[in-house]
Amino acid sequence: MTSAPESSDVALDLELNEITRYFGKVKALDEASLKLRPRSIHALLGENGAGKTTLMRIAFGMIAPDSGIIRAKGKILRLSSPSDAIAAGIGMVHQQFSLVPEMTVTENVALGGHGRYDRKRVAERVSEIAQRLGMTIDPSAKVKELTASERQKLEIIRTFAHDAKTLILDEPTAVLTPTDIGDLFAQLRSFTDSGGSVVLITHKLQDALTHADEVTVLRKGQCVLNAPMVSVDETQLADAMLGRAAHVSSKPQRTRVTTGQPVADLRRVSVINSRGVDEIKELSLVILAGEIVGIAALEGAAKPVLRLMAGRLEPTSGEVIRPGSIGFVPEDRSQDAVIADFSLSENMALRNLSLRSGILDWTRIKDDTDAVVAEYDVRVSNAVTEMADLSGGNQQKFVLGRELTDNPQLLVLENPTQGLDVHAASAIHDRILSARVRGTAVVIYSSDIDELVALADRVLVITSETVVETQPDRDAVGRALLSRTG
Repeated sequence: MTSAPESSDVALDLELNEITRYFGKVKALDEASLKLRPRSIHALLGENGAGKTTLMRIAFGMIAPDSGIIRAKGKILRLSSPSDAIAAGIGMVHQQFSLVPEMTVTENVALGGHGRYDRKRVAERVSEIAQRLGMTIDPSAKVKELTASERQKLEIIRTFAHDAKTLILDEPTAVLTPTDIGDLFAQLRSFTDSGGSVVLITHKLQDALTHADEVTVLRKGQCVLNAPMVSVDETQLADAMLGRAAHVSSKPQRTRVTTGQPVADLRRVSVINSRGVDEIKELSLVILAGEIVGIAALEGAAKPVLRLMAGRLEPTSGEVIRPGSIGFVPEDRSQDAVIADFSLSENMALRNLSLRSGILDWTRIKDDTDAVVAEYDVRVSNAVTEMADLSGGNQQKFVLGRELTDNPQLLVLENPTQGLDVHAASAIHDRILSARVRGTAVVIYSSDIDELVALADRVLVITSETVVETQPDRDAVGRALLSRTG
């Protein structure tokens, strides 16, 4: 990294000025700019594929701009790698986890550090930062054993451990519980009060309105709004993101459906994990055709139930009856749903791979890929585009479209709209409800209680020991969750 004292505004912690970036013939960024002031939280908003993550990857030295200037404290930065950004006091928490699954929490935090590795010292540092952030994590646990929420916590802790003065957070609350979200924003405000600064990429407009001081909105790679947050409201932000009046209803339009026969049946199922801990105890549950069952759970409690239904986990005891065709959208798509270096068509070929044999029909696979791209508004140039070139939201839309191809009897969803903007989330809700009308049984876990209430016919609150069924009412679900904590 090199720097020069060529300044435009010495007061700024970070300035991205007229950044342009092409991927092939696609212009991902078109003279986009962002100015981050000291002691502030700056929200960066936009639709999926608008260029938000690309702009921040440039700020973190992961990719180089084709043109434009990056400055910090008035000095021009030339970043050739993330290590240059870290040396300049810039840290980034990625939407797609950048952790090593086989390594421990402590070892992952030590990556990117300097000097001799001192396990005890790093573990103490992890515990100290976690306590300060109001989070709980085991420094000795392997990453592969962590829930998605715990992995997100680790990403945040690791960034703080590297003493960043400017934090870039890409959808940091997508898989956190409400309590963890509150603790995180409290710590971010404490961080800015002490002199730090934050860029917050989020699709949760209310989080941006509540916690950010300033906002930049990108649309199709261009900046369309830069303003103090106090000068705008939710409607103005949504309109800027979508380029039109964008009053997307938070309540999906539901059609009355008559439920059918049982599609999935868990009979006195128990699961004991590799550490000998009971994750499920004698759970019985029946899911009917044409119904949406919402799952509300304390952190980690829903995962084994969903994996049992999806056929990704077998019980220690009891019986699981599943249909012949199952669609599954996992919470961590980068680990469990897609292969980043494969093309879209190759990723489409992964659907129900374990149930197929013989020669792959690539003509049909390409046709199916093109259909998903068109029907689900996946922003790509063609079917040979690598999955890694898609934004997180477009990856999520592709995975859902793939899993709904051929109308499965059962659809299992883990936080399906995390990282999606309000428009894309609404489109996903419509697809889920359409599958229900066709007779598909849907089981959906969401960390957003409002989403469960809007979609579900009934809600199950799950812990390792009990299942409580409630009506799709926010207060009822909230009370049931709280009663499980004691």
